[in-house]
Amino acid sequence: MAMSPDPVRGPSFAVPGARQSALSGNGLAVASMLTWAAGFPAAEILLQTWPPVALLAARLMLAVAVMIPIWLWIDGADAVLRARWAHAMRVGGFGLGLGMFLIILAQKLTDPVTVAIIASCAPLIATLLELAAGTRRLRWNFALGVAVSIIGGLIATSAVAPAQLGLGALCAIASTALFCWASMATARDFPDLSQTGRTTITLIGGTFMAGALFYLSSVLGLEVWPSSPIDPQQAGMLAIYAVISLGLSQVLFIASIGRLGVALASFHINVAPFYVMLIMVVLGSEWNWTRALGAGVVALAVVLAQDRPARRVA
Repeated sequence: MAMSPDPVRGPSFAVPGARQSALSGNGLAVASMLTWAAGFPAAEILLQTWPPVALLAARLMLAVAVMIPIWLWIDGADAVLRARWAHAMRVGGFGLGLGMFLIILAQKLTDPVTVAIIASCAPLIATLLELAAGTRRLRWNFALGVAVSIIGGLIATSAVAPAQLGLGALCAIASTALFCWASMATARDFPDLSQTGRTTITLIGGTFMAGALFYLSSVLGLEVWPSSPIDPQQAGMLAIYAVISLGLSQVLFIASIGRLGVALASFHINVAPFYVMLIMVVLGSEWNWTRALGAGVVALAVVLAQDRPARRVA
């Protein structure tokens, strides 16, 4: 059962209504990145006392706990029971759970700049995945858009060169590839579920993987519990990090992929540093023109990569 418009081929402006679909898809991607960016200041506060594996597990469990009742209300119990659970456990477990863990490990082994540089290549990785799946034909304007998006991402992160590579860089590459693959599979492989259902079922898979990683870390004697009691501020930050920055953001991102395809939707990931800056400006930080320039370059890339309208026949 295919969705309309086709989520993996992306819109064609020759089809009536496709232009509106593209506009709504880009709007959903912007909203997704805005809500995702809200999690970065929250995570910065939480990581002061939370070990990464504990924060990963708590984030996923809270997001799933909030989303399951909403999913049941939207799709109904029968749809939940008939869903492709085994496939969802693979997609969510490896694509989301393991992918999130690898990005945390990458930052620990390298530095935020290295991780940001590699993450800015998400449009390239997503495009390669669509080409491998046979769901996209590479046109010159889209290839140019990919290149410009990567440049914009590098500008937005104010990155010149990574400090370290090696194992940490491999973890970051693997994490980015897993996330792009999981997002594409989530939008494509669960057509009988709502956007909320598709997101929730794969996040449940990610939660099981996070639980396994938490247990393994505990067995190995690693730190797995917060170093201080959870106060109201931490609870509020965790709610933002889990429900808004993960749950809501992922629903919006999957909906965007349904209209644009994973490659074009992933262009918007490179604007996230600009959105983080906007949030920090509201909280009292200074404006950064470099990140604003990077966001503008990525916006140009999105316009370049869109399919051109068909010529009218006289």
